[in-house]
Amino acid sequence: MTNENRQEVLLKVDHLSQYFKSNKAVDDVSFDIKRGEVFGLVGESGCGKTTTGRSIIRIYDITGGSIYFNGHRICAGLLEYENAIREARKELKETSDPERKGQLKKLIDMNRAEIKRAKHDHKYSDRDYADELVKKVKAKYEEDVKKANGDSEKLSKLNKNYRDDLRVARKTRLITKIQMIFQDPVASLNPRMTVQEIISEGLVINGIKDKEYIQEKVYEILELVGLTRDHAGRYPHEFSGGQKQRIGIARSVIMKPDMIIADEPVSALDVSIQAQVINLLNELRESLGLTILFIAHDLSVVKYFSDRIGVMYYGKMVELASSDELFKHPLHPYTKSLLSSIPLPDPRSERVRVREKYNPLQAHDYTVNKPSMREILPGHFVMCNDEEFKAYQKEIKEAE
Repeated sequence: MTNENRQEVLLKVDHLSQYFKSNKAVDDVSFDIKRGEVFGLVGESGCGKTTTGRSIIRIYDITGGSIYFNGHRICAGLLEYENAIREARKELKETSDPERKGQLKKLIDMNRAEIKRAKHDHKYSDRDYADELVKKVKAKYEEDVKKANGDSEKLSKLNKNYRDDLRVARKTRLITKIQMIFQDPVASLNPRMTVQEIISEGLVINGIKDKEYIQEKVYEILELVGLTRDHAGRYPHEFSGGQKQRIGIARSVIMKPDMIIADEPVSALDVSIQAQVINLLNELRESLGLTILFIAHDLSVVKYFSDRIGVMYYGKMVELASSDELFKHPLHPYTKSLLSSIPLPDPRSERVRVREKYNPLQAHDYTVNKPSMREILPGHFVMCNDEEFKAYQKEIKEAE
């Protein structure tokens, strides 16, 4: 993959909020993932990592913000627009300035239009994408017909391919270009379906009916993930945990996705099997050009596997940097606390090692000066206020 392609932003998460009534599971989180990279998302249990992944793949309808994939807005929340309208209406009642009233009315109309656009994008992004694909298939077919020069045999074959391609294009959804590998390989596989049925389900849903083609694709993917053709007719209960996770990976990869969300794919596996699965993902990333959002607890695994890392705490992104930079210059107190919790292989060092504790009430004073994500170094962002920003810059200079 060229450096130019790696700089292309494939996924953009813009001010994502995911609320469950009063619980702010994800609160105003923004980041982007470049094509071909692995973006690690870390944090303690309950910090919102998995919710972020599930929101991206539209398992949940997001509360606020926007998610763009391959240039298309696939998710849109209404929170910020509704809040803006609410604030404008409140000010409209209080002000007597005619000019200001006119500005507020324009603001309300503008946000109403944004709500309408957001609802359309959220509901119809898949349909619009399918319409684009249908137009491309028709254009390609017209071009191929011209090249056939009236050859009846070629035209007959073209017509069959055209019908098949058109059926697939009409059923294709943009969101299927993002696939997910779930944390629990046991619960994520249907125990009543054979491995072949599990892996090929996405192809069948997408309108592919050729059974021989489906079977060959399943065999091909099974061998790609380290299993054999003989496994296709077996049921999930006949496999070990590591093999089940390979089946889950195969189910994702067969759809030829641009991006995979790996939600703690190795946390339920033995250490030796974890290494095998991580190496498999690395090989698939290189051979298929995959982009991966890697959600995990194990920071040593994340450091090995990820190009950039985002650290989440209580639903917010608190630090974001390249893998090397984050481990070299951790700035946010929570990041330092996470890194200090990584066990050392030397028992003597481990015995005397001091772990840093993070207490947000002691570490920050945000009563007056509120925090925001700020760029301390190129590509290194930290959630901080004005005073902390200066302190972090000073800390970086002293470290160098």
